[in-house]
Amino acid sequence: MSPIFEILYLFESPTLFITEIKRLDLPENSELSDVFQWLYLDRKSGALVKLWFRSKDSSPAIEERYFEQGYLKFNDAQATFIEKYNSAQHALDNQNKRTPDKNLLILLENYLRS
Repeated sequence: MSPIFEILYLFESPTLFITEIKRLDLPENSELSDVFQWLYLDRKSGALVKLWFRSKDSSPAIEERYFEQGYLKFNDAQATFIEKYNSAQHALDNQNKRTPDKNLLILLENYLRS
């Protein structure tokens, strides 16, 4: 079976995952917002939330992504996500160079197939 997505970015903490995926199972004329998706997974509750992308800023040292639900700033080693509505701040490790957790991959695939 062909994969239906690939992980472009993956950030992890003991309490959550944030990932950007690229859908591989959609027609070529699909909207970019459907092909590229940012997802937030609360490890404690198992809730998976789509982050609504608004804009980005990039420099050689730091990347920034702005979402309806908050703000993500990251480099090659770490990231910080600041939630918009409750101002919670989460420190995350950049996991882009590691193999993703198998359970996370299964959860993402089930989410995309539903």
